[in-house]
Amino acid sequence: MSIPPSKQDDDRSPVEPELDSQTTEAERTAAAVQEAAADVGELAAEKDRALRLQAEMENLRSRTAREINEERRYAPLAVIRHLLPVIDNIDRAIEAAQASSEAAGLLEGFKLVRQQLVAVLEQHACERIKDVGQPFDPQVHEAILQQPSDQHPADHVMLVTEVGYRLHDRVVRPSKVIISSGPPATEDKGTGVPPHEAGEESAEEAKQG
Repeated sequence: MSIPPSKQDDDRSPVEPELDSQTTEAERTAAAVQEAAADVGELAAEKDRALRLQAEMENLRSRTAREINEERRYAPLAVIRHLLPVIDNIDRAIEAAQASSEAAGLLEGFKLVRQQLVAVLEQHACERIKDVGQPFDPQVHEAILQQPSDQHPADHVMLVTEVGYRLHDRVVRPSKVIISSGPPATEDKGTGVPPHEAGEESAEEAKQG
């Protein structure tokens, strides 16, 4: 026995089920769009993280390469520092031999050894720091005395007591220098010796010391 349709069923329009179906489909589509948008945003964030990581890796690679190059560039630094006192002693021996006419052969031998040592340093880009006649530069010069001088302007190196060297652009050892305070103003009334002569004597003592 069939059940007669209720009044409520009779009142529903035949279009309403179709509208309900379309609404459900629209909701599904909207949800899918939102999910796709979230996926796109997540993908963009992952891409951004990957780019940042790649940039950090490139920076690390460049920094490591610079450090390795610098390490190689200044590798001889320690050996050179140990060699410089040898050259200093040779220079002293040459000065002593020059004062004696009986040591001509020894003098030439010392000069030859010195030339060979300096040539080895130059092969490794280690060169003497410019000193006498140069403006005083605290980056490469170490002032041990200041004296008046007629030959050198104020704040210029007038004498070097220990030669300085640099390796590429790095100071291995600064030059120990005496700098000029400029021309003397008046004679020293106490001794009658012009200040520049007294200064030269003091400079010679500093050099010998």
